[in-house]
Amino acid sequence: MELTEFPLTLGDWSGTDVPITDDVREILGPGDFVQRVYRHAPEEPSVDLFLAYFPTQRTGATVHSPQNCLPGAGWVPVESGQIHLPQADGKIATVNRYVIAKGSERRLVMYWYQAHGRITANEYWAKFYLVADSIRLNRSDGALVRVITPLVQGEEPDKAQQRATEFLR
Repeated sequence: MELTEFPLTLGDWSGTDVPITDDVREILGPGDFVQRVYRHAPEEPSVDLFLAYFPTQRTGATVHSPQNCLPGAGWVPVESGQIHLPQADGKIATVNRYVIAKGSERRLVMYWYQAHGRITANEYWAKFYLVADSIRLNRSDGALVRVITPLVQGEEPDKAQQRATEFLR
């Protein structure tokens, strides 16, 4: 399945595709990407979903960490940490949680790396698993999942996190 076939409707959330510019595609390198803005209700803040699948990774052509890309786009990390999200299978996934700012704008970012049934928040563990899976499974594919939602005026990050978490269910 190509990522563009990922559903535009997820429960009560409706999505709209956001084109990925040629310069961003050039930075990302070969892979399959989708970026969408989902809304639960017109008056509520949106949730931006970015999915990146890299069919093969090697030196110079690996997943790009939001820790590098977001500051490169002018966003400054204000808070950083990790949270635990329940998965559909009952397991708990550890994911990265950041609050970023650019001028007066603030956003909550959650992201993780995913490959071969494994979710990890740590990019170094993701690289370790990439090498191990390349040897063991002869596979070097992997994905990045990133969710961003704005913090509206006066909103606490936990409220934005709740919105993003509800979207991910």
